[in-house]
Amino acid sequence: MSNSKHSDIEIEILLFGKWRFDTSSEKVTIEFKDDMTYEQTTVQTLLFSKPKELITGNKFTGVWYVSQKKLYLNVKTMPKSFLNLRIPLVFKISIADMVATLGSVLMVENYEVMKINSSKFLIKDKDQSILGTKINNINIRK
Repeated sequence: MSNSKHSDIEIEILLFGKWRFDTSSEKVTIEFKDDMTYEQTTVQTLLFSKPKELITGNKFTGVWYVSQKKLYLNVKTMPKSFLNLRIPLVFKISIADMVATLGSVLMVENYEVMKINSSKFLIKDKDQSILGTKINNINIRK
């Protein structure tokens, strides 16, 4: 169970902006936008994971939300994927984007928000705890 003392809305507000964190196999930068979309760049750090990065790409976009102190990420596109072929003068075939959309329906990434403030977060997936650091702030004006 999460020990975060924040409501789901407060967690969402604290997440707005760009964050940086490392997992056991990758370095991740993710920007949470206030329209509930996100852009994620992932660099694989393990040599045997590099082929996956070459196929899927290292940039992902999607939608995000917080419910019951869990962060949910639904991947919608993989714009830098090798599988998104562009045929000159004809059209773009977005095989990777189709797979991402189908995959997000079947498997939503989710992370339990353990702790969060305006500059750091601690989230947990099923395998590991992840410590993130905010690398910029978005000022929201009314």
